[in-house]
Amino acid sequence: MSNPLLDFSGLPRFAEINNEHITPAIETLLKENRAVIDKVRADDKAPTWKTFVQPMTDANERLSRAWGQVSHLNAVMNTPELRETYNANLPLITQFYAELSQDVRLFEKFKQLRASAEFDQLTPARKRIIDNELRDFRLGGAELPAEKKQRFLQIQEELSKLTSTFSDNLLDATNAYSLLIDDAEKVAGIPDDVLQSAQQSAAAEGKTGWKFTLHMPSYLPVLQYADNRDLREQMYRAYATRASEFDSQADSSKDNMPLINKILELRREAAHMLGYDNYAEVSLATKMATSPQQVLDFLTKLAVKAKPYAVADLQALQQFAAEKLNLKKLEAWDLAYVSEKLRQERYAFSDQEVKQYFPEDKVLTGMFKVVEKLYGIRITLAAPARNIQCWHPDVKFFDIHDANGELIGQFYLDLYARPTKRGGAWMDDAVTRRRIDDQHTAKHAIQLPVAYLTCNFSAPVTMDHQPRPALFTHNEVIVLFHEFGHGLHHLMTKVEDLGVSGINGVEWDAVELPSQFMENFCWEWDVLTGMTQHIETGESLPKALFDKMIKAKNFQSGLQMLRQIEFALFDMHVHFDFKPDGDRTVLQLLDNIRNQVAVIIPPDFNRFPNSFAHIFAGGYAAGYYSYKWAEVLSADAYSMFEETASDGVVNAATGSHFLEEILAVGGSRSALESFIAFRGREPELDALLRHSGMEAA
Repeated sequence: MSNPLLDFSGLPRFAEINNEHITPAIETLLKENRAVIDKVRADDKAPTWKTFVQPMTDANERLSRAWGQVSHLNAVMNTPELRETYNANLPLITQFYAELSQDVRLFEKFKQLRASAEFDQLTPARKRIIDNELRDFRLGGAELPAEKKQRFLQIQEELSKLTSTFSDNLLDATNAYSLLIDDAEKVAGIPDDVLQSAQQSAAAEGKTGWKFTLHMPSYLPVLQYADNRDLREQMYRAYATRASEFDSQADSSKDNMPLINKILELRREAAHMLGYDNYAEVSLATKMATSPQQVLDFLTKLAVKAKPYAVADLQALQQFAAEKLNLKKLEAWDLAYVSEKLRQERYAFSDQEVKQYFPEDKVLTGMFKVVEKLYGIRITLAAPARNIQCWHPDVKFFDIHDANGELIGQFYLDLYARPTKRGGAWMDDAVTRRRIDDQHTAKHAIQLPVAYLTCNFSAPVTMDHQPRPALFTHNEVIVLFHEFGHGLHHLMTKVEDLGVSGINGVEWDAVELPSQFMENFCWEWDVLTGMTQHIETGESLPKALFDKMIKAKNFQSGLQMLRQIEFALFDMHVHFDFKPDGDRTVLQLLDNIRNQVAVIIPPDFNRFPNSFAHIFAGGYAAGYYSYKWAEVLSADAYSMFEETASDGVVNAATGSHFLEEILAVGGSRSALESFIAFRGREPELDALLRHSGMEAA
């Protein structure tokens, strides 16, 4: 294929993709897709899976895979040229899928297939796909009268553009700010490896001193370790005002607040057109939770449990700051710093001390050993001779084989932060497992799943003229396990139909179950001993230090849980009972929520909503509660491993059960059915409270 985006015979050809390929590929695929849709739409025969569903699935997958590569590159190798091309094609993609979801004739054919005799003969997975399609047609506006469909389509296109701009503004704001310091006293307290990285960043621009940025590997250690309070405040202000009216690096066109208001207006208008009272109800139509009030009650119940612990956490912090650090009033830029000092005094260790035991290679090997034992698989790094095409030299590629040596999945791993990559950590699908039937020979093949795993950790640095591997904080290790859990959900599926294979078709508030489940292993002694090695001494993590980590595990768990509940309540309320054209602003709504549940109130200049990409540029609108909802599921699921841990929690028998009932089934049945099949009952809150150091009663 001259255009690598049109080659679906194997892995993506990232090294060959350039800007000139994107628009022709998307135009070609859209044309092909419309031709396929025209053909199945015009077929007078009764619709069947083979003649109706399968041709559209095949065509849409090609478009999805090509656009997925473009979207992925836009997220990890963002350039002005790529962004421009991406944003030029985004409306075409949005329009195509919006028109598809409104097509009455296709909707009617799905209804005919649902009512046909063939439906009763289909597999449960295919039945669920058809039911999901009918639901999505209704949510896509298929039942709207003709005069309203055009407006609904306009809303989808405008929302797509607005959310993309929100993300662009946030990335630009993060990249635009840097702080060059040439006074050694001002950087006192910051760890050596962070300073080394900052020094190399400055040197790369021909400057001396230390260059700090708002990317997490640079920003967070300053807030956590810098003794200079003015430096901490300067960095905090810059971070807390990104893409806002207070952002000193941007003009007013980069302020995300007008975008937020417009996004909320359009989502509300679309919800009303579909017959819902608010957008939260639209969002929950595809989730486990049944109503916004059920979610609010769930969050409120958790907040009541967490708040006394959060109050105690804050009081301890304030007392320590006043008595030991002479800080009579705690400011927002003091919290991470004082918390780290208190942790060190209370538990006699620091994050930086622990970090020395987590070099990248040992962490990866240890993580792979856990899942290899749990699920009977083997993970290997692809040999250089295979010439796997990646988008950056730092990216690694891995194969997964089952116990019989058969290849079952593959994944890319992109671990380090860089200016061209959007912040955060995520998993995305490159290729999804499915069965491909040969129309001529009656034979079939299984298309193997491929995943992208992306993080923003510190890259390896050179210390004393010696290269040293990347070192991860324990929290970063947890993040890595989390994203790998998502990856396994995608890669370990045994479902052969695209629409419910892997994470496809899984209710959004249950999709975090496998990822949060994996985090638990990061607190197991038997796991950590096999994945730690001190960067200088070569020793594994000492038991005494591990015991301190366990004692500190729930350090400030009340504050942390309440913070997540605050975000989730804001997300749900802003999409449920907030009126964009009412007498309250988004910030006033957030202030009101904080006054009810928070114990720490940020400064007035803080513009958290302007960087809340999860709900304004991602898929979590009226769904941020999913993290806590799924945490209940994951903690309860993990408790079964604890109950069967006669020889350790990495139990192959229980792991096999989890694989078969959770990971392997994907979205082929409801998440609640899958959970009950694994646990033997409905989920309970007790395990989460116990894991968080809170009383379950």
